[in-house]
Amino acid sequence: MRASVDKVGWHPFRHTFSSILHNAGTKMAVQKELLRQAGISTTLNLYAQAESAAKREAVHQVARGLLNT
Repeated sequence: MRASVDKVGWHPFRHTFSSILHNAGTKMAVQKELLRQAGISTTLNLYAQAESAAKREAVHQVARGLLNT
């Protein structure tokens, strides 16, 4: 029996690599260089996808700040 696995191109790997770097706190300028992109706006807009936990924590920080807790 053989497993049926579709071919995966390099583009998904770039997204994954950038997301891992972003979640590790790597600066955008460093990500841009590692991904060899011409402009940092591409890195910011297309490849940096914050994980759900990071988004939740950001919202909690805003709420704590507003409620002074």
